[in-house]
Amino acid sequence: MTHVVHALIRLTIWRQRSGQDLIEYSLMAGFVAVSAVAIMPGWATHISQIFSKATSVLSKANGS
Repeated sequence: MTHVVHALIRLTIWRQRSGQDLIEYSLMAGFVAVSAVAIMPGWATHISQIFSKATSVLSKANGS
């Protein structure tokens, strides 16, 4: 009996398509980010500095 239940659960999971769009958009966003860094390598340093400054400001505000 448990084999039938497990088979039905697997069949239900394979039929669901609701998470497919999210995965596709995530992969596309990752591809765009990697492409942007490859095309504009000078910007990577500036973006890194911006995030470092933001992290520093948030750490000081948090009291750490």
